[in-house]
Amino acid sequence: MKLLDSRRLTGPNLLLDRAGAVLEVALYPEEAETVVRAWREQARRLLDAVGWEDEEVASRIFPGGASLAVSAPIDGLYAATEVNEAAWVAAAAGEAFDLLPVAERLRAEIAGEANPALIALRDAAAEHGVAFLWDDHRASVGLGTGSLTWPVEALPDPGSIDWSAVHDIPVLLVTGTNGKTTTVRLLASMVSAAGRVPGVTSTDRIVVGGEVIEEGDFSGPGGARTLLRDRRVEVAILETARGGLLRRGLALARADAALVINIAADHLGEFGVLDLSGIAEAKMIITRAVGPEGQVALNADDPELVAAAGRVTAPLVWFSLDPENLLVRDHLAAGGEAVYLKDDNLILARGGEETAVVPVREIPIAFGGAARHNVANALAAVALAGALKLSSVEMAEGLRRVGTQPEDNPGRTNLIERDGVRILVDYAHNPHGLTALLGLARSLPAERRLIVIGQAGDRSDNAIRELAGIAWSFQPDHVIVKEMKSLLRGRQAGEVPEILEDELQRLGAAPEAVERAGSDLEAARMALEWARPGDLLVLLVHTQRDEVMKMLRG
Repeated sequence: MKLLDSRRLTGPNLLLDRAGAVLEVALYPEEAETVVRAWREQARRLLDAVGWEDEEVASRIFPGGASLAVSAPIDGLYAATEVNEAAWVAAAAGEAFDLLPVAERLRAEIAGEANPALIALRDAAAEHGVAFLWDDHRASVGLGTGSLTWPVEALPDPGSIDWSAVHDIPVLLVTGTNGKTTTVRLLASMVSAAGRVPGVTSTDRIVVGGEVIEEGDFSGPGGARTLLRDRRVEVAILETARGGLLRRGLALARADAALVINIAADHLGEFGVLDLSGIAEAKMIITRAVGPEGQVALNADDPELVAAAGRVTAPLVWFSLDPENLLVRDHLAAGGEAVYLKDDNLILARGGEETAVVPVREIPIAFGGAARHNVANALAAVALAGALKLSSVEMAEGLRRVGTQPEDNPGRTNLIERDGVRILVDYAHNPHGLTALLGLARSLPAERRLIVIGQAGDRSDNAIRELAGIAWSFQPDHVIVKEMKSLLRGRQAGEVPEILEDELQRLGAAPEAVERAGSDLEAARMALEWARPGDLLVLLVHTQRDEVMKMLRG
């Protein structure tokens, strides 16, 4: 038994419906049940001893380890990590553990961390029916245009607040293995077409009404809070990544609608998520934030989501590329709502009526239907947009706007022509995403084909080899394997490229057909040097997108 990680959970999460603290531990299979049972007993004793009798204990055992969590007041989460760690020590010590001095120390820590003004503000927000957000530095009531924010150390008396000026805005949560960023951009375009100001968080940036506020990965709860406190935002569209959900939980407890686009193998092995069902369980956390008056949109073509749908309590909207999908047909027959592709039109079906939203040929990122994954993303966006009561005209206009310029959806399925060479730039970073992208690439005529590939170091050797195999199935004439120094994530420099090269050669690639580059930008330069008119270059760009795009346009 070994303690690997101890951290706060600042919102609803995989184990709890509220804030708390969690331990990640390594366990041998034969000891797991005994150790977890001992921890649960000691955690309960400690919670009661420090005055947290109403807090919960939760655990999740998986092959090789367990996640052990306790709930706690939001103004006691640092102390909660100490309580949890003490329970772990007590579980190992057994009868030798002396509870009294530990409980006394923990009570002092809880008292030192307590912030009664924070709790009073939270309770007042609940009484007025508006959202409450908090972090180490700021607390706020209301959302977007109806939000008010203060430093945590200078919170107002709730009675002094003009609550008539405080209100919430619609909040949409979007997750999935692939397609999240493209889909939130499609939704933002629809909201703009409806004359409202969208705010978007994603793995790329925070954007409000078309203005980039901050660059970087803001798909976690920190990015969500930043956006939701911006008083210009009328509709919030939050890309919600698996990592943030598992590390910290949701930024807010309530949302108007949620979308899970798909489930595929990626990041397996992190936080005890070892298979597709585990990924689905983690991503479905967002659906718990949606109440009976909201909507949850799910992919009817995804077996994992179909299996997980039974846990959803909010009304469902299914989307599918197949108009004859039996699940969709049955759902519609029962009075439900769905979005599907029929005769090359995106169809919104509800209330017993079908509405043709837009032909696929008018959606730029669909490439006439060849980019099947983006057709699915468009269907997903329409499914979620229904929760905003947008008209089909507004939905269609939003879909038509995205993709006419690379800046509309930077780094996602950007097709550029330069000196007779076609260049397809994309962020595909796992086997599922690359398979979808190559479906489009195969439809593009080319005399010769080149592909640039790379992978982050936190993937397993098998996942890295799988990516190489999918790239080789494209039958490229040349492959450039790139290093990603900022994404080594525990591996040595050169280790991932060596695995990719070894797998390519094992599959039949000639040594002279494989080159290595030290970065995204170097790989793009090498690809251009290799190319001649009539060629197709597929560039998977992950860390230097802006630099690569600037060079390609030069």
